[in-house]
Amino acid sequence: MDQPATPEQKQARMTEFLRLLPLTLELAGLPKADPARPFTGDQIEGRVMSLRTAYKAARALIREVGDGI
Repeated sequence: MDQPATPEQKQARMTEFLRLLPLTLELAGLPKADPARPFTGDQIEGRVMSLRTAYKAARALIREVGDGI
């Protein structure tokens, strides 16, 4: 059975996410919101899916760079 993540592991994951956030946002290519027209729940879910995919791509890119590929 998997062990629950320690507080240190959770902190490391959050730090990694925040460091990759600028690259993730660029890769996702999402437009800024218009303050007069908030997103619907479905639009937010679509943006979340785009960010998840972009985050995975950003992590893979950083790992490739780190491995010297």
